[in-house]
Amino acid sequence: MHTPRPSRRTVLTTTAATAATAATAALPTPGTPAHAADAQSASTAGGDPYRWRNAVIGGTGFVTGILFHPSRSGLAYARTDIGGAYRWDDHKARWTPLTDHLGWDDWNLLGVESIAVDPAHPNRLYLALGTYAQSWAGNGAILRSDDRGATWTRTDLTVKLGANEDGRGAGERLLVDPRDSDTLWLGTRHDGLLRSTDRGATWAAATGFPATPGGSGQGVTLLVAAGRTLYAGWGDADGTSATANLYRSTDGTTWETVPGQPTGTAAKVPIRAAYDKHTRELYLTYANAPGPNGQSDGSVHKLRTTTGEWTDVTPVKPGGTTADGSADSFGYGGVAVDARRPGTVVVSTNNRWADIDTVYRSTDAGRTWTSLKDSAVFDVSETPFLKWGADKPKFGWWIQALALDPYDSKHLVYGTGATLFGTRDLKRWAPQVRGLEEASVVQLVSPPVGEAHLLSGSRDIGTMYHERLTASPSRGMASNPVFGSATGLAQASTKPSYVVRTGWGDHGNGAYSHDGGRTWAPFAAQPDIAKSAPGPIAAGADGSALLWSFVHWDGTKYPAHRSADNGATWTEVSSFPKGATPVADPADPTHFYAYDTDTGTLYASTDSGRSFTARATGLPSGDSQFKLVAAPGRSGDLWLSVKWNGLYRSTDGGVTFAKLDSCWASYTLGFGKAAPGADYPAVYQVGSTEALTAVYRSDDGARSWTRINDDAHQWGWTGEVVIGDPRVYGRVYLATNGRGIQYGEPV
Repeated sequence: MHTPRPSRRTVLTTTAATAATAATAALPTPGTPAHAADAQSASTAGGDPYRWRNAVIGGTGFVTGILFHPSRSGLAYARTDIGGAYRWDDHKARWTPLTDHLGWDDWNLLGVESIAVDPAHPNRLYLALGTYAQSWAGNGAILRSDDRGATWTRTDLTVKLGANEDGRGAGERLLVDPRDSDTLWLGTRHDGLLRSTDRGATWAAATGFPATPGGSGQGVTLLVAAGRTLYAGWGDADGTSATANLYRSTDGTTWETVPGQPTGTAAKVPIRAAYDKHTRELYLTYANAPGPNGQSDGSVHKLRTTTGEWTDVTPVKPGGTTADGSADSFGYGGVAVDARRPGTVVVSTNNRWADIDTVYRSTDAGRTWTSLKDSAVFDVSETPFLKWGADKPKFGWWIQALALDPYDSKHLVYGTGATLFGTRDLKRWAPQVRGLEEASVVQLVSPPVGEAHLLSGSRDIGTMYHERLTASPSRGMASNPVFGSATGLAQASTKPSYVVRTGWGDHGNGAYSHDGGRTWAPFAAQPDIAKSAPGPIAAGADGSALLWSFVHWDGTKYPAHRSADNGATWTEVSSFPKGATPVADPADPTHFYAYDTDTGTLYASTDSGRSFTARATGLPSGDSQFKLVAAPGRSGDLWLSVKWNGLYRSTDGGVTFAKLDSCWASYTLGFGKAAPGADYPAVYQVGSTEALTAVYRSDDGARSWTRINDDAHQWGWTGEVVIGDPRVYGRVYLATNGRGIQYGEPV
């Protein structure tokens, strides 16, 4: 779903045999219940005390799993593909983030592959973490807690997990053995089935498990207990009778293929499973691909565990035709049973774009079904972006997380690619997402005047206008056009009512606003390349000229284009370095800048972006991350943050640069209102002044830095954007890759 921006890429190899040597480490955690997003004060040695909160949007990312605790009313957990795990606080009716303490070097652990709870010990919680199973990503880890995630103990694995890869919405791959609370099972994508007998402190390959990793790379897709019997779904099967995709063990030592299991493409990959302890039936959903994308066929089956009898209980067979003649192709995703009503089960479709996904409910063990979509009434007033620029919201998409409250038969919750919907009467639905923020944010602007203190752009929900920081934007996603993913956002510094944005849109890939971002209109025209490679944009200080750069998703760079008539016509600027991010001088509308990362050269324009010439050369090049920023209210005051080389500054419009020695690494940089009595804006950065990568503020022009986040508030990857508020000293906005927009204020 989200493009990763790893802090570093290390080539690693793993095998199941090496899993036995996993290392254990205790995590530094605060003594109070950890990581609440609604009221946190940060105080660190040598730093300023700050309170950190989310700028509220509400959800916005893929919720891949929901788990009600079977023996504690009101206790539930949720997992996301890149935004960590959450615990439901029933008293406050909101989610508490549990993994914000994971820092820069652990960015790959913000993806949660699986959650496990122990029915016999309600305070115990386990997380399997690891966002990518690729060679450049780090290994996975297990977190275990005895206080519902307030504090953690960590075990580093020697295998990789893939919480943001295909199959991320499949069933829980981590399971507490029903016979022994000290025994845990972990299904991996490439290293088979692992087992721990010391509550996750050490792991070894499970003996007797017959499946061999290979094929599609899914490995174990689900683990579920049916009484004292363990079942494991296997995603590398080919859907024929010659290859099994479901195994079971009655003693935890020997495993066997489950006889009579369904075959064919509609049952190729087992997605999720749920056990009805009253009827002793195991329900399984299947698809022809792991999902969430790519599924076009699927089915639902149940196994009577006492007799071994299989029954096809698929509500609707994929492959039909919708009213408009479109092919109704889809798979099946979530499944949950009612702990209070025998034979009551719910399942969800997935990847059903033509006729829209739904949740089916049966009260007679799957003989008949009712589509809950048909009677659903939605209230998304708390998160208006869920209308997606239309008159009303849709039921959802990517529905693979589905859960029934074991203490309330009408409390049903399902996850989508953007939120959690919940109901208490199976008819009226509303987002149940307070406290859960998972946006991957790539653009931030804090206007110097006006109603809104913040404009934002993300990879999944386009651009938003934040009238308040404590409520989801009332206008929802910026429309006319709607962007599924933002690539550029810029405000004219001396004419802040004028704002432009770019991204992947439904009717054009660029737009402008004359009221500070409240309402928008598409550019009258756009360069042809904008259709396939919309990139960052800059607006001259007075808004009279626009520069639009173009970079394809595969990294191919194209010439920038200029418009002097608000996007009605565009002209190629051949002298602009291809793929560079344009930067407007905040005081002089005739000046623009660009940094060529390939050659380490600063380019400047003095004719409103018509032409560019090289100025400073010999600057760092080839690094994976650069950011050129112009200090507000000053002409020619440029700052260059370089991932592995620190900070450089120019006060002559890029003719010369001097390296600052106050930090050795700088990932992103921004400015805010000056401190009382100071004559230079406050400088904010995500960087490293010593060994620690953190969020810093400088009130003396970067001669010295003060850390303003703490060990409980790190949020993994934070290297995209940081800016201060030009109207409120000390307030800082931070873009994260999975934990939305964090904003901090001095306490």
